[in-house]
Amino acid sequence: MEQTLVVLKPDALEHGLQEEIKRRLTATGLKVIAEKELQVDAAFASEHYADLGIRKGDAIKNRMVRYLSTGPVLAMVIQGDNAITEVRRIVGATLPSQAEPGTIRYDLGNHEETYEDADNADRAVKNLIHASDAPETATAEIKLWFPELS
Repeated sequence: MEQTLVVLKPDALEHGLQEEIKRRLTATGLKVIAEKELQVDAAFASEHYADLGIRKGDAIKNRMVRYLSTGPVLAMVIQGDNAITEVRRIVGATLPSQAEPGTIRYDLGNHEETYEDADNADRAVKNLIHASDAPETATAEIKLWFPELS
């Protein structure tokens, strides 16, 4: 059984989408095996996004760090067959307007959100949810967010 990390970002919690998102993630047989709601500080968010600065640059990393630390988040470990791929399919493309209908980001996200608007406002794109993108990433993220499971 594969495990992955999912983090519902501050905009998801602000709009009360936790239960709907969990329902969608588990409807295909995936299981939530651990979860916790918490407020992360900038140091923790920076650790979570450590490789983002290398891949996308410090400006984007800093925006993501600021955003993740603006309000409470809900972190979950999801388990199941092909959990990483399945969760990312359910979540959809990064930008809600580019996600497929039926995905979390398309159905529940803000379709007016654009990269240009986020860049002009020097902020992250608000897209509700983070999901690990690879087995190595999932392992590292789960260890960071849920050290008690190690």
